[in-house]
Amino acid sequence: MAPIARIIFRPVITGTENIPRSGRVIIASNHLSFIDSMVIPLVTPRRVQYLAKSTYFTGTGIKGYLTRTWFESIGAVGIERGAGQAAQDALDAGRSILESDSAFAIYPEGTRSLDGRLYKGRTGVAWLALTTGAVVVPVGLIGTQEIQPVGTRIPRVRKITVNFGEPIDVSRHGPATSGRARRQATDEIMAAIHQLSGQELAGRYNESPRPGLHGLADKVFPRERV
Repeated sequence: MAPIARIIFRPVITGTENIPRSGRVIIASNHLSFIDSMVIPLVTPRRVQYLAKSTYFTGTGIKGYLTRTWFESIGAVGIERGAGQAAQDALDAGRSILESDSAFAIYPEGTRSLDGRLYKGRTGVAWLALTTGAVVVPVGLIGTQEIQPVGTRIPRVRKITVNFGEPIDVSRHGPATSGRARRQATDEIMAAIHQLSGQELAGRYNESPRPGLHGLADKVFPRERV
């Protein structure tokens, strides 16, 4: 579908040369729309996997089959939402993907930005990078919220931009067991995303009532206010 999508949406894509073609890579992006999880796999020059809520894989009938097939085809891995063990399972699923020398996509903000601002990153991305030794490629998405605004079902044809930044090695910040290391590594990643997306900074966490799967690390690790 990538060639068809590029013809229809005419995305401007920069920095694909920054993505290692093999080995452990975390694709860390801002999050503006549901469509982001389709855009990233379609424009990244290697297979990318990410977590998605398990209900996308358990539907019945023709709709359930088509939904399941679609998400499996773009590399999604089903996981239960929740705190406690569910949160740890989500982290472990991401870790397992990376330890197979694959690319894993994550939204450090934890959930979509409804006002277009860039929110403070949660530390799951740093934990994964520091635990697995993966490099982090920051991504700035621009305009995806115009393709599928919140509350709409049918995508619109709009031009978007996808900027891939230079890989970041966060190992110098310290071990994954250090809260300070996780916080500093996450802040470095978010600064790179900000530079690529040009968004206004919110200066706080995105406190959605239904946080995305990629923010579950804060259910396992307390937030570091360093």
